[in-house]
Formats: sequence, structure tokens, C-alpha cells
Amino acid sequence: MKKETLECPFCKSSEIVENKQYCTKCNGYRVLYLCNKCGKTFSETINTFLFRLRKPIWLIVLVLKSLTEGMSINATKRTFNVSKNTIYLWIEKMSALKEVLYLYSICQQFIESVVEGDELYTKVGKNMPQEDSLGWTIVLIERRTRFLWLLKCGKKDKQLFKDAMRIMYDLVKQSKDFKLFTDGERRYANMLFEICYELIYTGRRPKKTFKKGVKVRVKNKGSQAHKRGPKREKYQQPKKEHPENINDIKNSEIHANHVEGFNASLRRKNSAYRRKSVFI
Repeated sequence: MKKETLECPFCKSSEIVENKQYCTKCNGYRVLYLCNKCGKTFSETINTFLFRLRKPIWLIVLVLKSLTEGMSINATKRTFNVSKNTIYLWIEKMSALKEVLYLYSICQQFIESVVEGDELYTKVGKNMPQEDSLGWTIVLIERRTRFLWLLKCGKKDKQLFKDAMRIMYDLVKQSKDFKLFTDGERRYANMLFEICYELIYTGRRPKKTFKKGVKVRVKNKGSQAHKRGPKREKYQQPKKEHPENINDIKNSEIHANHVEGFNASLRRKNSAYRRKSVFI
């Protein structure tokens, strides 16, 4: 932050001068500023998520990453020797960065983006039919960085899936190679196809395909032995893809293991979430 843009957090004055430097226990030197108008001093980290954080940043990153990977609060507390309240404080502070990181990510150009999609079931208030419940939660997570693109709860309807895929379309526009992997739920592909397709002209009737570089795969889980009719393949392209796409996706890559690990951690932290549907 440039010096001329600083304002006093107490009186909003711009008459700020550097008072002195001080050494923190784990995060190096920081600057104390003095306001000539109100006479108060303040740290350069005031009103930021770093304010009053005494633990090293690398430790905070490890703790939050462990929670994202599925480790419970109690296990994280024992592993890193920090209290529960401290972990909850870090989560609360870092949650304010979600919108900032989202906007920053959308402004970047990605060579490749791999996103996993999955759902969680929960009851809100009381058991009710699935189509009336507000407890259908969609989770979209970036595989490499574990960045949560979406964690949205609502009714299991077309609008919920379409809102989620509009966020993915913003990512498609910034990525040269976009892959979306889901477990069984085909509406991800259907909704994305509605807002992210192009027409291929070959001299015959134009055909709709995903935009160039967009690849969607579904891993059909569970047994279909009791179902009539043709059986679905285990790994599928739910919608037609661009003919210039290179099919470089191995079957072993088509999974949502990372987002399922995150879902497991949510179930441990929130008793409303269940492994199976709680609807009547």
C-alpha cells in the first residue's frame, strides 16, 4: 500500500507519518503509523485479516488446508498444537477474503482449470420432500489449489444449478483448458451446456457442442443392476464436445475425491449434514 493512500482508521485523516518499526515474534518487522490529527498510533495491518495474528502465516495455511482436505477440528488441534477457538478465529478472518480472491481469480488467465463438483444433503428445520427442502448444497472446488468456487445451499431446482454454472462460465472465459468432473449428477453438464455452447458448421445442419477447450466428464457411481433398460457407462461425456478438443483425460482422473474429502469435513463440523439423504 502506498503511503499517500493511507488513512487513519480512527478519524479518517490523511495526515499520517511513519512513527517506528517493531519486530513481531513470527512475521518479521512491521510499521507503526502516527496520525498527526488525533494523535493515535496504529499498525500497518489494522483492518486486515493479519491484524493481531501472532502465529506464523505458514502455520495458518497448513491448518486451513488440513481442514479443507477433510481433517476434523479435534485432529487438527492435536496435530498443530493450537486451540479450537484459535482455529475458529482464523476461519472467520479468512472467510472475508473469499470475495476478494474470487474477483482476483476471475481476472487471471489460466492455462488449465480442473474443477470437481458434488452435492451435500441436509435438513433445514424438519424433514420434508426433497424438492421442497432448502438443504441441497452444491460444492465446486478447484482440484489443484482446493479453492472453493461455490458453496451454495438452496432448493434442488434448475435455478440453483444454473447459478452455479454461470460462475463456472466466468472461469471458462479465463481458461484455455477447462475440465469439470462430477460423480453421477448430470445436471452440471446440462446447465453448463445451455450457457456455454457454440454451433459447428459442416455444410449440414449446425450442431451444438461445448465451447472449444471445455471438457465435462461424469463418473456414474452405484449399482444399476436393478434398473431396466440400457446401463450407463461408468465414465461418460454427458454432452458433445468440440471436435478440435484433444481427449487427454484418463479414466483414473475422473473423480471428485477432493471435494468429497471436503464434504466429509463439513459433515463432522455440522451435524445437520448426513452421508445419506435425510428426506422422507
